[in-house]
Amino acid sequence: MTQQFVVPFSMSGTRLDAVLAALMPEHSRSRLKAWLDEGLVEVDGEIRPGKTKLEGGETLTTRLPDAQRETEAQPENIPIDIVFEDEHMLVISKPPGLVVHPGAGNREGTLLNALLHHAPQLANVARAGIVHRLDKDTSGVMMVAKTPQAQTHLVRQLQTHAASREYLALVHGEIKRPGTVEGAIGRHGKDRTKMALVVFGGKPAVTHYAVRESFGGPALKGRHYTLLECKLETGRTHQIRVHLSSILRPLVGDPTYGKCGDTLFDRQALHAWRLTVKHPHTGESMRFVAPMPNDMKF
Repeated sequence: MTQQFVVPFSMSGTRLDAVLAALMPEHSRSRLKAWLDEGLVEVDGEIRPGKTKLEGGETLTTRLPDAQRETEAQPENIPIDIVFEDEHMLVISKPPGLVVHPGAGNREGTLLNALLHHAPQLANVARAGIVHRLDKDTSGVMMVAKTPQAQTHLVRQLQTHAASREYLALVHGEIKRPGTVEGAIGRHGKDRTKMALVVFGGKPAVTHYAVRESFGGPALKGRHYTLLECKLETGRTHQIRVHLSSILRPLVGDPTYGKCGDTLFDRQALHAWRLTVKHPHTGESMRFVAPMPNDMKF
């Protein structure tokens, strides 16, 4: 898709990347930078770096990536549990076991494949409109943008914490009071498939938790479990799993950060149960809930 703009003379002396951001506010700066780096933006027919200062009156031509470049995944008729949908966004309840993005060993059968079948126009949106992810075995509510403009708006809400995501987590042991876990998360020093709390090179992460219900006693052979409500200030990979394991309250069923020999649950007991976000077009505050799945109910 090709678009053209004439640079206003009022923007004389402004850098190309800043002009693009002003003329195409529906796109994020990171996306615009990527297009500049790929040579997809021309100034009077020439490719210029983003730091170039413009005089005003130049013609900008943008050749945006086509659907084939944005996503090479194929549509697949995979059922989707839809919580909400309009022309701007889609909210789904993801089941456990469904991979979100295609990757090594998972080229087919993913949520992205399902979305392309449900709404073919998503082929023209980066990552088929997916703005955040859940681990394969984590269930719950997810939002998907149906236009590039909506995607930029929703991503910015996540970045500025204007959108709120809350989870239910079933953990080993007893927790009596609410608390907060704060610690930078980065790649594990020895096992690169895992994340860990790190001193250097990690990204700041904060998880708040509150007790919803406790279980224990003779009926559970003396074992104790606690169902927590967790709220994220950040969205790091495996954040809740790493943080709760760090306070010796790992998720039930977590094969990576949990207890050895844990057979009570066949996946990590983590569910994204509530999402609060502003509608990308109207600005209305909306709240979506995915009821706790049966396999997490005691």
